[in-house]
Amino acid sequence: MAIRRICKYGEKILEKKTRKVIFEEIKKELPALLADMFDTMDAVGGAGLAANQVGLDLRLAVIKIRREDEEPLSIVVINPEIVERSGSSFEEEGCLSFPGLFAKVRRSVKVKVRAMNEKFLPIEVNAEGLFARALQHEIDHLDGVVFVERLPLMSRLKLKPALMRLKTQWKKIDESKMKPDKL
Repeated sequence: MAIRRICKYGEKILEKKTRKVIFEEIKKELPALLADMFDTMDAVGGAGLAANQVGLDLRLAVIKIRREDEEPLSIVVINPEIVERSGSSFEEEGCLSFPGLFAKVRRSVKVKVRAMNEKFLPIEVNAEGLFARALQHEIDHLDGVVFVERLPLMSRLKLKPALMRLKTQWKKIDESKMKPDKL
């Protein structure tokens, strides 16, 4: 399939809530789109990718968690909603729309998510740890919330000047044009 350009911090599509997916409207394009999203995420070593991160106003995301000595856990969530949360952890997180930037973010330790899968069948996902963190991060994207908005106020204020500098560098990055050995 194809590697797509990832939208970076400051691009308007990352700031708006995505529209609900209507299966009949995208069912023909969905397999290729999902393959592109997984290829793009894999090429840059990500754990998740929301549709708006590749410029699409669609409420869908892909997640792939790599686990030691096990097959990766891959999932497609379409029109996902978090219906339960529990626990709290404050851990480092990164984002493909903020290349190379990491910060500690508070998230729930466990979540229950209801969504549709790639066949548009209803699913319910009970997740914890990194899987729960990835689901929350991608659903935030679909709601127009980027991870730096989850930082404590003082951290956000300290980070703002660096973000403004980095924003101009990030605009020049286009993953779709990079050679595979440069990703």
